[in-house]
Amino acid sequence: MIIPSIDLMRGSTVQLVGGEELAIEAGDPRPLLDRFSRVGETAVIDLDAATGEGSNEALITELCRRAPIRVGGGIRDLQTARRWLDRGAAKIIIGTAASPELLRELPKERVIVALDCRDGEVVVEGWRKRTGRSVEERMAELAPFTSGFLVTFVELEGRLGGTAMDRVRGLIEAAGDARVTVAGGVTGSEEVATLDAMGADAQVGMALYTGALPLVDAFAAPLTSERPDGLIATVVTDEAGRALGVCWSSRQSLEYALENGVGAYESRRRGLWVKGATSGATQELVRIEPDCDRDALRFVVRQAGAGFCHLETESCFGAATGLRALERTLEERRRSAEPGSYSGRLFEDPDLLGAKLREEAGELADAEGREEVIHEAADVLYFASIAMARAGVSLADVERELDRRTLTVTRRAGDAKPEVRRS
Repeated sequence: MIIPSIDLMRGSTVQLVGGEELAIEAGDPRPLLDRFSRVGETAVIDLDAATGEGSNEALITELCRRAPIRVGGGIRDLQTARRWLDRGAAKIIIGTAASPELLRELPKERVIVALDCRDGEVVVEGWRKRTGRSVEERMAELAPFTSGFLVTFVELEGRLGGTAMDRVRGLIEAAGDARVTVAGGVTGSEEVATLDAMGADAQVGMALYTGALPLVDAFAAPLTSERPDGLIATVVTDEAGRALGVCWSSRQSLEYALENGVGAYESRRRGLWVKGATSGATQELVRIEPDCDRDALRFVVRQAGAGFCHLETESCFGAATGLRALERTLEERRRSAEPGSYSGRLFEDPDLLGAKLREEAGELADAEGREEVIHEAADVLYFASIAMARAGVSLADVERELDRRTLTVTRRAGDAKPEVRRS
């Protein structure tokens, strides 16, 4: 699949030719990341840190919270590697410093080794120094300790002349179980499709920025359909993975969805269908994911309004249940709770809500037996949901925070804080 790339110098997005000549300065990376993240992980490379001429650390830390990114550039020691993992980088890219000794101290599934090469020879120090070693040699040494390799053909980088397809299959074989991502010269959707069929990804920068390779074509290139009309079956879910409905996608609808950040699909009767355009039940597109066989898609969306279904239910499979149903109920009560009602009092009186939270948490802590724990946990979740609704916090917000915490590799002791007495 496609891995969009954002290279940073002095806080700005840039594209270099051959790793040296500035060709494009694209400015603020935030809107680019918002767009690129709709097709999956984005590589963010700190060129200043890579060359030892500065750092974009604060900016990249912000980007880690904005979307799933692969962070690279200037990661040369264990402390720096762990810091980026703790800050939420989906993966880290380690280049010059990659060694078995360093890599075995890190979670293999979140490490990619960068191998930059000129004419098959690995180069380091911002592509300036030759090492005399081949890419295959380095792969053999490091493959047991990494989930993937990022191979950049430096002599092709930024030149829009195509990548070294004749060398890729041998590199994939040399990488073993580690997945190869190819960078440098990838220009056409055919290359993306061919690489994907081989079992490799394409990291693309220049071609996306110049429009030589539209994002929709890069994303859709590996997709297949057995239908005469070429439509792709599409499952629509919320951020928690709950199915909202089933639709169809075409190149036209994918382009509209990616460019506008909305749920847009292909109706077999009406053509392009933008969800909520007439009903008001709009969708914000979070991302689009292909399935393992590349013949189906999942749209992950934030659904607004009555719900996805034309019957005004949460999904085409019926009304919401569980915590999602509670969230919707509390949203309605917050807007229309009668003065003096219990719900109204909880929303209006933070002291009452705080007291109930402490009371129910204590009862859960003391609960014994399965049924009692279920009962007390339900109470805690109810009052916690009210606290969230008061603050405008959604279940999805909390789930994202929990997911972010799973990325932390530096663990704290986790001891209880000293009890604070409240008057």
